Amino acid sequence: MLRKLNCYVIKVGIFLVTIALIAGMVGCDGDSYTPPSKDLEIRTWYDLDDVRDNLDGDHILMNDLDSTTPGYDELASPTANGGKGWQAIEASCIPPGCGFRGTFDGQGHEICDLFINCPGVDSVGLFGYVGEGGVIEDIGVVNATVVGGVGVGCLAGGNHGIVSDSYCSANVTGNTSVGGLVGFGNGIVRNCCSTGNVTGNWGVGGLAGSSAYGGSVTDCYSTGNVTGISAVGGLVGDNCRGTVRKSYSTGSVSGDEDVGGLVGYNPYGTVSNSFWDIETSGQSYSWGGTGKNTTEMQDITTFSGAGWDITTVANPDTRNPAYIWNIVDDVTYPFLSWQP
Repeated sequence: MLRKLNCYVIKVGIFLVTIALIAGMVGCDGDSYTPPSKDLEIRTWYDLDDVRDNLDGDHILMNDLDSTTPGYDELASPTANGGKGWQAIEASCIPPGCGFRGTFDGQGHEICDLFINCPGVDSVGLFGYVGEGGVIEDIGVVNATVVGGVGVGCLAGGNHGIVSDSYCSANVTGNTSVGGLVGFGNGIVRNCCSTGNVTGNWGVGGLAGSSAYGGSVTDCYSTGNVTGISAVGGLVGDNCRGTVRKSYSTGSVSGDEDVGGLVGYNPYGTVSNSFWDIETSGQSYSWGGTGKNTTEMQDITTFSGAGWDITTVANPDTRNPAYIWNIVDDVTYPFLSWQP
């Protein structure tokens, strides 16, 4: 079964380089030299496309991008690239020594209307692969359509770095390791959420398809419906050697083998202080986590009793950023305090 396979400075030189660097930082008049910034300010789809030429740079999104932003028709629309749409940033690589290794700070902005139609292509998403040291944070990808092969996610097809404080609302479809936010990897995903529907064959999850190689998911949730064949979970499909902490899912989950409300397949992974809604998911079983009914999932004591950093707020438009999680007690599910 395919799912089984997944449980699968020389001192002198340093001194000379240091001296050279110091010398290079001093001008002819003795003034200190400030190297040029690697920051790339992103305002259009053309700017976003340029990230692939500066994979270890520091990138800042200055505004929302959508179908009216320059470059959309040519780069990210249903007619771009012969109908394939957006081409993932750094998709063709063999991890971990590759991928996007810089930082991408969304500053709370959104990337909207992203279209990707690459069935049979691996590592598909806004970013194909986030490499070791890469960081993506504070970004939303909404109203997106993403189709790929192996390793498919709205934000990243694969993740060996850190993805934090980000969210996706997308319909994601693929074959293997398919997730609403990220497809596969052994990186860190924290303080994130996904709300779109996810469809695949093996390793299919509402947030992450496969976190089988030591990846971690912490303080995250997903609400989209998940459909697959094997290793299908509301939050994570295959968590063979991964870790899930203080997270939950509520979406409907369906499949044929190793199907769980929260996690589908988890023989060697760890799941702690995490929950799923047994009513909305249609699943009374999960390979890890605790099932609760909808009333319990909207009760703060369910989560505070499990050590969550959570507090009540008056209404869904109110935020208390002193806590990771907020909840309108007996009214809403928990939501992340940074959420718009």
